[in-house]
Amino acid sequence: MKYLFLPCLLFIQQLNAQNVELLSTHLDQFQNVRDFCISQDQSEAYFTIQSPNQDLSQIVCVKNGQWGNPELLPFCDGYSYLEPFLSADGTRLYFSSNRPKDGTTQKAGDFDIWYVSRMNADSRWSAPVNAGPFVNTDEDEFYPVITSSKNLYFTKDSKSGLGKDDLYYCKWDGNQYEKPQLLQGLINTSGYEFNAYVAADESYIIFTRYNALGGFGSGDLYLSKKDKDGLWKSPENMGSVINTAFMEYCPFFDNDNQILYFTSRRNKLVPQNFETLEAYNDYISKGENGMSKIYKIKLILP
Repeated sequence: MKYLFLPCLLFIQQLNAQNVELLSTHLDQFQNVRDFCISQDQSEAYFTIQSPNQDLSQIVCVKNGQWGNPELLPFCDGYSYLEPFLSADGTRLYFSSNRPKDGTTQKAGDFDIWYVSRMNADSRWSAPVNAGPFVNTDEDEFYPVITSSKNLYFTKDSKSGLGKDDLYYCKWDGNQYEKPQLLQGLINTSGYEFNAYVAADESYIIFTRYNALGGFGSGDLYLSKKDKDGLWKSPENMGSVINTAFMEYCPFFDNDNQILYFTSRRNKLVPQNFETLEAYNDYISKGENGMSKIYKIKLILP
């Protein structure tokens, strides 16, 4: 896989789209695959599998790149679980779920940020723990990311935001999280901004902006860095190799290996003649078929 250099935010426009690759053809066994995170030693990867209409959602783990052998996480049950994010030391896994907040009801609730913990990679995960009232509300919270300072970034569908979905963060004060704040700067608009990956040092952010003016269509990935005052600069579209007329979302950047992972619903299916039903089923179930798939691309951020 070739590296993509992105000097001065002039993103990849002249580069061949074949630089984007499917994460693994083994994942074609699932109807929808989305979200992605990988441990720093590359020994574990986590992602979400979903039913065709995304009403069933569970988190799985792959060990040591064995993409054909994913394991369902033990705490997944009859509720929805999605958008895993592993802490840098590998001892805590954050995610979003609509599981009940307490044991007084079995009815699914709104989506909150949750986490499970373990002693080390050989230990079992704990029962899920709600991230608490300083983070979660009676509105929906999605797509958690934890930075080196323990600040928590996430997507929130809130009536108090600028748009339908906005990007928020909760600052860690050393003992607990402060109340959620809209990201300062030029990130949020009256439209949709969601599913942000934030660098461990909080120097850059990659997120999805939906149906933005000048975009390629549907959801595109954008990148922003901070200015000298610590405010987010105007986001730059990441270009036509990464973005298509279809939805691109759920970014994760492996800074050590300089690989961007992201989910896309890109679709290259075209009408044609099939000699057998087997050939038809094979064609529609693999590759860029309009279902959510995880892709990767080598790049060096500016």
